[in-house]
Amino acid sequence: MFVFIQVSEFKSIEKFKIFNTNNLLSYGSWWVNLKAVKRLVEADALKMEIIPNPKEVDGVKVLQLETAAGAAIRFFDKAIGINVPRSRFLPVKATSDLLLVQWDLYTLQDGLVIRNQARANPENPSIELGPEFKKVSYFLSRFKSIPSIVELDSLKVAGDGKVSILAKPGVKQEIPDGAVITNKEINGPEDL
Repeated sequence: MFVFIQVSEFKSIEKFKIFNTNNLLSYGSWWVNLKAVKRLVEADALKMEIIPNPKEVDGVKVLQLETAAGAAIRFFDKAIGINVPRSRFLPVKATSDLLLVQWDLYTLQDGLVIRNQARANPENPSIELGPEFKKVSYFLSRFKSIPSIVELDSLKVAGDGKVSILAKPGVKQEIPDGAVITNKEINGPEDL
């Protein structure tokens, strides 16, 4: 939930040149009584605290102002909360999350995100991408094609360079933990 504390200033780009609003749908499904919301807004009773969140964007220190949407529950009579497990939704907050939903681990069917049944491991792969992948444009420029990750356990990529890891159909290509590969094509264990 975004609370405008200085409406006139937020309508202009003079003071706040960059701002973003997340909505509740990015955190799961919410059911609310709109009449109750209207009543609280008209009574100026939604007193949400502003949370300062210092960050750095492209080397520039910024202050992100946010409100905790879930904290609004305290303003509603007879409100209840339901704990929804993380497995029920797939938030995309970093390019490593984007990698999970773009590849073949999940598909969209009738508006629902469905996990690929070919994956035996119930956990998602662990994916760590270096700072070279932080922005979506950087991420997209580094993945020219999308390989299968259904059987992937972990992937850690950092730095620049050209690396190709190719596995023959039905053959599992394993890279030892801690291996550093730079400007190389890997076709089998002999190439490591």
